[in-house]
Amino acid sequence: MIIVRLDRVLADRKMSLSELAEKIDISIVNLSNLKTGKVKAIRFSTLEAICDVLDCQPGEILEYNAEKK
Repeated sequence: MIIVRLDRVLADRKMSLSELAEKIDISIVNLSNLKTGKVKAIRFSTLEAICDVLDCQPGEILEYNAEKK
């Protein structure tokens, strides 16, 4: 199972979800769905934009946990 840790990275960067949505030009609804793990896929371009704005690596946002399948 892939776990999305976007909320943790946002908190570390002291950035709101709406601020990130504005900076990467994505709807807050789509970003919220990503944050809560309700999406089945993410475009590499979206992941790249998130990492660019938050100055992080994809592994800080996405975590694999084999036990939660």
